[in-house]
Amino acid sequence: MKVWLKYLLGIAVGIASALILPMDSPQAKVVLDFIIELATRFGRYTLLPMLFFSIATACYRLQEHKLILKTGAWTFVIIIASSFLLTVLGIASALFIKLPRLPITIEKTSELPVLELKSLLTSLFPYSSFEVLLQGSYLLPCFIFAGLFGAASYNERVGAKAAFTWLDAMNRVCYNVTSFFTELLSLGMIAFMCKWTIEFIALRKTGVFIPLLLLLSADLVITAFVLYPLLLRIVFKEKRPLRVLYAAICPFLAAFFSGDTNLALAILIRHGKESLGIRHAVNGVTFPLFSIFARGGAALVQTVCFIVILRSYSPQELKLELILWIGVISLLLSFVQCAMPTGGPFFALAIMCMSYSPSFEASYLLLREASPIICAFATGFDAITAMFGSYVVGLKTNTIEHIELKNFI
Repeated sequence: MKVWLKYLLGIAVGIASALILPMDSPQAKVVLDFIIELATRFGRYTLLPMLFFSIATACYRLQEHKLILKTGAWTFVIIIASSFLLTVLGIASALFIKLPRLPITIEKTSELPVLELKSLLTSLFPYSSFEVLLQGSYLLPCFIFAGLFGAASYNERVGAKAAFTWLDAMNRVCYNVTSFFTELLSLGMIAFMCKWTIEFIALRKTGVFIPLLLLLSADLVITAFVLYPLLLRIVFKEKRPLRVLYAAICPFLAAFFSGDTNLALAILIRHGKESLGIRHAVNGVTFPLFSIFARGGAALVQTVCFIVILRSYSPQELKLELILWIGVISLLLSFVQCAMPTGGPFFALAIMCMSYSPSFEASYLLLREASPIICAFATGFDAITAMFGSYVVGLKTNTIEHIELKNFI
């Protein structure tokens, strides 16, 4: 059975569980949250070991084939371009489609969020490099250490062959173990989908946030079925761009219904290799970088939500200076969510509200009830971006061995 069908089956069981089982009691919610916590830990369990050896061997190969600069340049160009494109799409959709105003509350926030850039930077280089393997959320320190390790192994001519043989063997073992975990994670989708369904039903009953969710859904459809395939067809001359979308089904399902970018990363890497045929030298580097930095979906969600909040307080038209400010700060904040695999867009929205005006600092609470679903849209956008972006990098570096559609996992 195809992997995405297993995940889809888990999702169907999760929906049925939410509709049939009595999930209204506090005890049921505690049990469900506990199962979700276990599923999240299970999904991330082998991620860091796999990433370390995967990135190290990929950087070794890129050094060997003189592709490290080209791969890095194309990856970051696509990350920046896709984030900018999604930010513009978010602004355009929110400006042209005026959503109903949200009910204003006088609720105050007891604890203001703080953007700790200093902590993010110092965590890149801990006192011991082995500490990077203990950070389950912030993947960039592991990427830096593994990249340096792989590049140094190649530059050490005397022991390079032995070092690479060991790294490659460990990479294959970790990849196989992680593949096994991604198969079993389809069972965890039952719990993720059960909670997602309960939260969506609660939002649907209020009816307040449905127009916002419909707008985000329309943006998602435009991005996945129109924008990215057209760019791939017209700009990069790919004759069958929808095959990339087909390969993205399973990673999208995992990202969208779990709301966790790290949880979807292992599935992205696996589908990039076994479905699209992206060679490990590129596959092992691009997907982690996209997962860490390519948060254009978060930028889109932040722009739409902030404009909705502004219009809820005042029906006046937004000035050009304010629109530019929204776009710039949303784009910048999307790049500093690298340590937040979950909940990043809502945190960034709070920072935007605080930066806009001291009297506006608690306005993000208007969307607190909808924050899990809103963040789910952001991770869904980002999973699709990672798949299309990595495929483009593979095309530009000639590191793709095309696989027949029937052999996709």
